[in-house]
Amino acid sequence: MEVPKDALGRNMRDLRISVTDRCNFRCRYCMPVEIFGAGYAFMPREELLTFEEIAELVRCLVPLGIEKVRLTGGEPLLRRGLEDLVAELAAIEGVKDIAMTTNGVLLAHHAEALALAGLKRVTVSLDAMDREIFGKMNGVGAKVERVLAGIEAAKVFGLPVKVNSVIQRGVNECEILPLARWALESGVDLRYIEYMDVGETNGWKMDEVVSGSEILAELAKEFPLTPRAPAYRGEVAAHWCHEGSEREIGLIRSVTQPFCADCQRVRLSADGKIFTCLFAAKGHDLRGILRSGLPAEDLQQAVRGIWTARHDRYSEERGQVARPKAEMSYLGG
Repeated sequence: MEVPKDALGRNMRDLRISVTDRCNFRCRYCMPVEIFGAGYAFMPREELLTFEEIAELVRCLVPLGIEKVRLTGGEPLLRRGLEDLVAELAAIEGVKDIAMTTNGVLLAHHAEALALAGLKRVTVSLDAMDREIFGKMNGVGAKVERVLAGIEAAKVFGLPVKVNSVIQRGVNECEILPLARWALESGVDLRYIEYMDVGETNGWKMDEVVSGSEILAELAKEFPLTPRAPAYRGEVAAHWCHEGSEREIGLIRSVTQPFCADCQRVRLSADGKIFTCLFAAKGHDLRGILRSGLPAEDLQQAVRGIWTARHDRYSEERGQVARPKAEMSYLGG
């Protein structure tokens, strides 16, 4: 089957699957408590894709170019039995990589089962080493020690760990060097992410963004770093290697240096909508097709049509046009 290209010549390669819209954190850049408070109506269970439906969808997308699958949320470890989904996905021919992004609080309890099921690697969000700053940023006072314990458990059971840190001016830029020191000592790769709005909560205020260039300049005060070439087309982070070490530092510069031109990602929400951009105003419903009893070929053709019509490059365009009002739905990352 011919692999489709979108309107800008980009292939489909990476699928990010949100398995739940719920999270046990209330990070301001993602799910602030003012919006996602006690009265917020999360999706009823029957609206979520089942694990069988997710696996069926992945089987249909592999011939269209999907090779990598990442499980996200909300917080994916809130979805009961997640290791069963991992095992189903690991059994699909053509899926070369299964990863998960998590806040890490529950990881110590699940790392062994996930590794045995076939998870290949895990990305943990960790925005500060300082207890007070970390508690403030996660919005619920969660303790950084639980995240660190989850990271250590993942390493024990053979799961390579990468850490993502969102840097927000006036909040945690003082943590850039402490995070780098910890990551190097702990043997994990670290990626800094420019503060960006994934839920329309900050209006892309540039005064809250610590640019990748600023982060790199701060790191250079203490660490000799050597840039490395991208490992593949569409790699979202630029990487630098620590001198005398295999460990790396990465920068995801979605705000100051967008990477739309090489984006090969498609995102699936927990209720079965496919989004061709993190900042897309609307998704395309696949759950209806999955539950209609139509053959897999119909699902493939629907996705092919969605992808070939894709021309998203929002991060490149947002400074030129007014931002559309988007649905409030966390798509994970």
